[in-house]
Amino acid sequence: MLLAIFADIHANRQAFAACLDYARAQGAERMICLGDYVGYGADPEWTVDTVMGLVDDGAMAVRGNHDNAIGTTAESMNAVAQAAIEWTRGRLSAAQRRFLAELPLTRRDDDRLYVHSEASNPLRWRYVQSTADAARSIQATSAHVTFCGHIHQPALYSMSGAAKMTSFVPSSDVPVQLLGGRQWLAVLGSVGQPRDGNPAASFAMFDTANNEITYCRVPYDVETAANRIRANSLPLWLADRLLAGK
Repeated sequence: MLLAIFADIHANRQAFAACLDYARAQGAERMICLGDYVGYGADPEWTVDTVMGLVDDGAMAVRGNHDNAIGTTAESMNAVAQAAIEWTRGRLSAAQRRFLAELPLTRRDDDRLYVHSEASNPLRWRYVQSTADAARSIQATSAHVTFCGHIHQPALYSMSGAAKMTSFVPSSDVPVQLLGGRQWLAVLGSVGQPRDGNPAASFAMFDTANNEITYCRVPYDVETAANRIRANSLPLWLADRLLAGK
């Protein structure tokens, strides 16, 4: 089965729509959503409705920290992120808020684990920024491949049976076979707010038949997404950073 895996959509309608179109054109048979559907961007209602529709059609989805923040004041965020969350709360319906609150923190499917942040303690929302972080996540699960987001920058990590770690930044559109005999952690880039210097939306395709992952970059109408943020009086920095991909 060919999976399309999305993380950190962040209410960016233009980016998510472009990625969905691209994934379907590539023959994606199932969608996987790794959280943070809201926050930062100006179209949370459309984004949550879209994810709800995908789940109704057989997609798998987990909860991110921004999704969690909609229903609780316990999440610690910077002032800009908090302003976007407070604005978002007023836009979502009760059904949309309930959908986000009831999403699981992890999902397991065959030999694959899906989580927003990392596997050792999903509710702590820790970032995978190093091989040590990746090792902690990998050792917390028996899954052959763990897919996560949260950091908005693509990366691939693996651990051998002797606990030797490897890591690299994958190239776009270059398939990588996730070989047996190792455990893998695939960190996806962000659909709605890339932070690796490339403003194009980021997601990945995974072929379960041969354990092959391909990271994808999809150009989209960044100006419209930024203008939507400005038009809704959200912090201007959220619009500006889309243009730089940072």
